[in-house]
Amino acid sequence: MSLRIKFRPTLLVLIFGTVAIALASVALAFQASLIPASRLINPDALVKILQSAKSEKLLMIQVGSHVFYTQAHIPGSEYIGPASSESGLQSLRKRVESLPRNRFIVLYCGCCPWSHCPNVKPADDALRAMGFTNVKVLYIANNFGADWVDKGYPVAKGD
Repeated sequence: MSLRIKFRPTLLVLIFGTVAIALASVALAFQASLIPASRLINPDALVKILQSAKSEKLLMIQVGSHVFYTQAHIPGSEYIGPASSESGLQSLRKRVESLPRNRFIVLYCGCCPWSHCPNVKPADDALRAMGFTNVKVLYIANNFGADWVDKGYPVAKGD
């Protein structure tokens, strides 16, 4: 007796699609660790820049979840959308397209531990590909709550 399993094409597409999404998520999850240390900025260094009266005008962009942004974000930062999605990357490119390529830009997310963040590396890569030379990525080891909010650094809430 032979047991034959018949898969419908729709079921196969669903299974393979789910597997592809899971693999892509895993691939994106460790990307932040690939950003060279020379392109990172620590929270305490960023706070010092923000508190300095002579600080260079910088653009801070949050490239993670809107829910997290509304709960707590760095005052003066802008929400762009998750850079792990094409729509988030398009929003980022559109926001910076007219800026001088030497503009000081700080990218941050803080959704999860650094080694799992799917958003900061694609954002950094996109700006580098556009020719931006003065981009830093805020190194958030654990998450924005633990590494920024709980340390008493400035926070804004809402949109």
